[in-house]
Amino acid sequence: MTDLRTDRLILRQWRDDDLDPWAALNADPQVREFFGGTLTREESLASMSGFRAGIAERGWGWWAVEVAATGTLAGLAGLDPTDPGAPIEGVEIGWRLSRETWGFGYATEAARACLAYGFDTLNLPEIVAIAAAGNTRSHAVMTRLGMIHDPALDFADGVMPSVVYRLPNPAK
Repeated sequence: MTDLRTDRLILRQWRDDDLDPWAALNADPQVREFFGGTLTREESLASMSGFRAGIAERGWGWWAVEVAATGTLAGLAGLDPTDPGAPIEGVEIGWRLSRETWGFGYATEAARACLAYGFDTLNLPEIVAIAAAGNTRSHAVMTRLGMIHDPALDFADGVMPSVVYRLPNPAK
């Protein structure tokens, strides 16, 4: 797996020393507002292990997002096959950042790097994004990325209502 780099961020494989900041991010009720509650340290470790395995297996997935200037873990961003229960099949883009890093444009910057990788390297025909209906911050990122809301695919997954945004590969 090659790291993805932007002007300010490094998207990379997860490291052992990411656990403390990842667990703190997942213990924050504001960060986890649209994800069905906070996670314990053990649950955060399990998720991180799953992300590592996905990247090791495919070469891509939910990358750790590091602020290049400080080496600080900001959260995650990446691409992953959609969940089996989702109303659409394909590859989903997503992000989750610590509250301390909100408002700096990191989510959009990381997501643009993921889109470029998905379209240019993986040659995906389309990338989708799924977010809680009330998560207007993520909806704004999706809109900035040029993604289009597809109301026909909106669904309720048991946690809360979700919306689906789509972006076709511009080269196709």
